[in-house]
Amino acid sequence: MSTPDAAALDHPDRSTVRSLLRLWPYVRPVRTRLFCAAFVAVVASCLALVFPLILKWMVDGPVTGHDPAGVWLGALYLLLLGVTEAGLFGLRRWLVARPLAGVEAAMRADLYRHLQRLPVAFHERWASGQLLSRATTDLMLVRMFLAFPLTFLLVNAVTISAGIAIMLAQEWTLGLVLLAPAVPVMIVCWLFQRRYAEVARRAQDQVGDLTTVVEESVLGIRIIKGFGRHRSQARAFRELSGTLRGTELVKARLLAAIWGVIVTLPEFAIGAALVLGTVQVADGRLSAGTLVAFLSTALALRWPVDSIGFLLAMSQEAGTATERYFEVMHATPESEATPEVTSEATSEATSEATSASAVAAVPAPSSARVRADAAVQGDGGTAWTAALEEAGAREEAGAREEAGVETGAGADGGLRFHGVGFRYPDAPVDTPPVLAHIDLHIRPGESMALVGATGTGKTTLTALVPRLHEVTSGRITLDGRDITEMPREELRELVAVAFEEPTLFSATVGENVLMGAAESAGRAELDRALAVAQADFAHALPQGTATQVGEQGLSLSGGQRQRLALARAVVGRPRFLVLDDPLSALDVHTEAAVEAALRRVLAETTALIVAHRPSTVLLADRVALLSGGRVTAVGTHHELLRTHAEYAHLMSGAEEDGR
Repeated sequence: MSTPDAAALDHPDRSTVRSLLRLWPYVRPVRTRLFCAAFVAVVASCLALVFPLILKWMVDGPVTGHDPAGVWLGALYLLLLGVTEAGLFGLRRWLVARPLAGVEAAMRADLYRHLQRLPVAFHERWASGQLLSRATTDLMLVRMFLAFPLTFLLVNAVTISAGIAIMLAQEWTLGLVLLAPAVPVMIVCWLFQRRYAEVARRAQDQVGDLTTVVEESVLGIRIIKGFGRHRSQARAFRELSGTLRGTELVKARLLAAIWGVIVTLPEFAIGAALVLGTVQVADGRLSAGTLVAFLSTALALRWPVDSIGFLLAMSQEAGTATERYFEVMHATPESEATPEVTSEATSEATSEATSASAVAAVPAPSSARVRADAAVQGDGGTAWTAALEEAGAREEAGAREEAGVETGAGADGGLRFHGVGFRYPDAPVDTPPVLAHIDLHIRPGESMALVGATGTGKTTLTALVPRLHEVTSGRITLDGRDITEMPREELRELVAVAFEEPTLFSATVGENVLMGAAESAGRAELDRALAVAQADFAHALPQGTATQVGEQGLSLSGGQRQRLALARAVVGRPRFLVLDDPLSALDVHTEAAVEAALRRVLAETTALIVAHRPSTVLLADRVALLSGGRVTAVGTHHELLRTHAEYAHLMSGAEEDGR
């Protein structure tokens, strides 16, 4: 499975040290406790080097002089040193546990906040499992590095240096024998860390791929069971799991190789020193106590030396985990992203603005007539009455506007697209844009339906309004204000959206709906929104609107999820409403009821509605036909039926589907 970070495997010049230094901003607040912990660990480790010196004193003194009291005194010293060493290591652990848990929590919180601010295009490119593995496994590796290898690489370096100095001071010839393996061990460590970093990175990416498969299998369990695809999914999981197993075995072989070298060469050196020292004791050139102390010091250094491979491995894994973390953190968030409008695109937009504006400038028909026509064709007597009442109100408002009473609906009022073009950031340069030279004006208080064949860019166009994607040419204005000049928080308070694929969270019905309202919204707003969306079924759930809907809302039907998503869009009484085929999952009777309620909502807002069915089109005052990424016609439903063959074909097909 390819991922956006796969190229990171091909960085031979990557430095683990430089990667780990990027953690300093998180470590800085707790640096005092970490430095204290490192100092305590160094003292505790150096205490272990005092043991051989006490043994030398005991062998050359009380043991040689047959002094039992001296032996007991030496044993007491050893006991006190052991208790002190254990206490100091316990203190070190206490010093690092709480602050490092805080560092991990802070990094995870920053990652989550950053993910919320990243543009939709980023999330479309990245597999969710890769992001999950960075927030869990990778941060655990970072915490483990800060808790253990970071400290003990320093501790072991100090301990080994002090131990070598002690051995050279006791008998320099034996010390040189023990230093003989130092150069080959360092060469092996250098080769190991370069190779292990590459394999560790591959393994962590494969963990992300495996996490993605597991997540998708859980979320898509109905599809897997419904189509009997459990065997193919299990096969895909086994393949990825087998690949990860192979990579982990490569890591194990590398670790075994370095441990073999690090453990074997010093053992040979200790054996040679033992033989040479024994000869010197026999010749009388070295005391037995000195030999015991020398060998005890060498044995005390075995763990610091043997652990080098283990510590280097953990450091490499932490380094690659840090790289993976900052790959996400360095992605440009929405607040810093600016649309790239090229001069060429701007000039093209200007050159065609006149012809496109002519299409978009078709005079708006009487809202009253369109609404009344809609009522006659499908909504029954109640909707007919409501439509007539609304028609009267709209005609009165129109009269006031013509008289100059209303001043807010200027030429740039409402929602307007000015020569808008869009191309996905990762699309090949030689491919045509998804949208080109879109000129469209939705007047204040007007509803416009967006109609077109599948793949013409309708959903993409609606995503540009709340800036889920950035336009690549042209601009979009709300009441004359360029949306790129508005803070995103303000923009998304003005614009509410309902997508064709409704997304619900593992929360209560009420919490899901009220996501679309201000924090002060309460029961009244919730009940109103549920009524508009004909989602009164929520009150009949086991705990009413306090019922947990479960992950992705899978405990509800598709129509129920869509109605809750629609309620979430209208609960905040937005000034601008963007609906992407909001009624596609509803049955005929529920659709009619929702449409009747929506008419009252649309009378209070400016709306852009992606529509595929005539019944949804009739909710709007005007219709825009999108074809080949361009707006090719604008008018009322009945005008386009009479004058535009493509529109008539689309609507006739929709009517056939409806029947």
